[in-house]
Amino acid sequence: MFSGSIVALVTPLKANGEIDYQNLEQLVEFHIEQGTHGIVAVGTTGESTTMSMKEHLEVVKQIVRFVNGRIPVIGGNGSNSTAEAIELTKMQNKIGVDAMLGVTPYYNKPPQAGLIKHYQAVAAATDIPQILYNVPGRTCCDLLPETVAELAKVENIIGIKEATGNLNRLDQIKALCDDSFLTFSGDDATGMEFMLKGGNGVISVTNNIAPKLMSQMCEYALAGDRAQAQVINQQLQGLNDNLFVEANPIPVKWCLTQMNLLNNGSLRLPLVELSTVYHEQLLNAMKQARVL
Repeated sequence: MFSGSIVALVTPLKANGEIDYQNLEQLVEFHIEQGTHGIVAVGTTGESTTMSMKEHLEVVKQIVRFVNGRIPVIGGNGSNSTAEAIELTKMQNKIGVDAMLGVTPYYNKPPQAGLIKHYQAVAAATDIPQILYNVPGRTCCDLLPETVAELAKVENIIGIKEATGNLNRLDQIKALCDDSFLTFSGDDATGMEFMLKGGNGVISVTNNIAPKLMSQMCEYALAGDRAQAQVINQQLQGLNDNLFVEANPIPVKWCLTQMNLLNNGSLRLPLVELSTVYHEQLLNAMKQARVL
């Protein structure tokens, strides 16, 4: 059910900062038409950190409604507070997501024993599948392979989004976990190699901009066809390299406005509009991917 190109979907905002649900529905339809294999709703790219819990849950609810069972929807349930993560988890049980994605608790730097207890407590609050999310570059907290292996023993913890960009991590996790444990790259630049080495897919920022190419590349990589996957991946490389020139989702929202896929590129403070110094290189990356 969970494999291939899964978009870490942006959340459209109006100029006044309110969520633009009409534009959100348009984005969902765009991704389904373009062959995206799944959607992560209200993750980091969806600006979860500046949403109230009410907004967070409403966006997930509407994405589930718009998708209407056509592809899987994975709801973000991460927090640096275990109690808040449990509350998000219980509320999303009622919404109908297919799985949940929980980033490691950020800022408070828990030890590995704390991470184990955190994820065990969140998983115990639901029977819906849970996917771990390790992105130490943003959280200052690294979910180590041995810890992942311990958590993989929990029945409804089914996989991990591993975003270190270190392909050795995939080898370590696969060596320690059962073959049924799913592995997703959270790093677009190394996503192709991740899948060719046995990963199950990519939870992708680039997918927002070039969903058809990402889906095709993932399908080739998962089939073990390096040559065909490499041809497409080369087209995507400019986006993979440049969509993080400033904090995500600043660059990706700017690109989507250039493609007329966002009615408004607004972000919530403390994020601000993309610096003009990066405009040309992002335009070149979009031209390379042939989305402009």
